[in-house]
Amino acid sequence: QANLGLNPANDGTVIRLSIPPLTEDRRKELVKTVQQHGENAKVAARNGRREANAMLKALQKDGDITEDDLARCLDNVQEMTDAATKSIDEIVTAKQADLLEV
Repeated sequence: QANLGLNPANDGTVIRLSIPPLTEDRRKELVKTVQQHGENAKVAARNGRREANAMLKALQKDGDITEDDLARCLDNVQEMTDAATKSIDEIVTAKQADLLEV
């Protein structure tokens, strides 16, 4: 059902899966998949930033934190988001290099 291109062979006691070597086209498809997963991870990080910012602004509106605390916390959230995005980019780049290596 996963459409992986694998054909199982059953000899009565063992099920064998022969995994073909990666072709250039398949490698390029996998690189696109890695890029897609990387972009999804960055979107998730940005969504987390948005939720954290909204929560912090609500706390400030309720009077639980000061404006200075809000600004400091918003900067911290942005720094964490930037660090996460940078880490995601590094992981995606490393995986792309690994996939394209013959």
